Amino acid sequence: MSKLKFTIIGCGRISYKHVEALINNKDDAELVALCDIVEEKAIERKKQYENVIKNANVKVYTDYIKMLEKENIDVVAIATESGYHAKHAIDCLNAGKHVLVEKPMALSSADADEMIKLAKKKNLKLGVCHQNRFNPPIQKLRRAIEEGRFGKIVNGTARILWNRNDDYYKQAPWRGTKALDGGTLMNQCIHNIDLLQWMMGSEVERVYAERGTFLRNIEMEDFGAILIRFKNGSIGIVEGSACVYPKNLEETLSIFGEKGTVVIGGLAVNEIKTWIFEDQRDYDKEDDSTEIDSVYGKGHTPLYKDFIDAINNNREPLISGEEGRKAMEIVLKAYKY
Repeated sequence: MSKLKFTIIGCGRISYKHVEALINNKDDAELVALCDIVEEKAIERKKQYENVIKNANVKVYTDYIKMLEKENIDVVAIATESGYHAKHAIDCLNAGKHVLVEKPMALSSADADEMIKLAKKKNLKLGVCHQNRFNPPIQKLRRAIEEGRFGKIVNGTARILWNRNDDYYKQAPWRGTKALDGGTLMNQCIHNIDLLQWMMGSEVERVYAERGTFLRNIEMEDFGAILIRFKNGSIGIVEGSACVYPKNLEETLSIFGEKGTVVIGGLAVNEIKTWIFEDQRDYDKEDDSTEIDSVYGKGHTPLYKDFIDAINNNREPLISGEEGRKAMEIVLKAYKY
């Protein structure tokens, strides 16, 4: 089977993880083009790839429409500003390309629905980058959930206690804006919100939230709290901050049930802190904690592997458009308060 040909639109802060993932999946995929309105950013990612993948010849563009017209592309990874995700995804789907889009997949339910509808209409794959689902501790927790080891799940908590100072927002003026980003809940917290709703195993019944802009000079919130009632009766709690002094403190997911308690923490839900169940299984003894070098973790590589396999075997990726919509919708409901 020939390698899938990838391109990346948007070569900013997160893009190096996409290039890294393509390098690590080099047997099944190749990077053929990069696009950014700031050409130097695309050139930097080109160097990252070509320094490892010898004889590669990655083309650089500043206009993604021209790139789509000129290059032979199978898959487009979108890592532009959040407010542009829907437009870029829809344009690429209309051009007949599979799309893997960074979180959040869109900033409105209508845009997300249009993306999902279009992908189905054109028989294309649409995936969303919630890469922390692939963290080994998270995969282990999901296994325990699927095996019913918690019994009745009572509640779950997602805590994202980070620091994003004024310099972070000044580096890219779109950050913290209503039109292109959203606040801490939509940007920093959405990964853990995705994990929380994935583990609770139920649709959302109602959401209540409080949020405010306390320290940062942005349009949206720098701290937010969400209370979620799921249809199965369980309760989810989200605590999200960009105001922690002086640096990131933790990203923690806790699940509490009738017969089990699990807490996964670390910089990016990569360390098992508590693992207690009424019953015992052999895999309980395994230490699935992983070392990471940034809050982005190491999940992009297995996420790409899953998406490539989904295309090659004509199945849905683990984080399809429908799955990616769920965490986004929780934040949008919180924004009504």
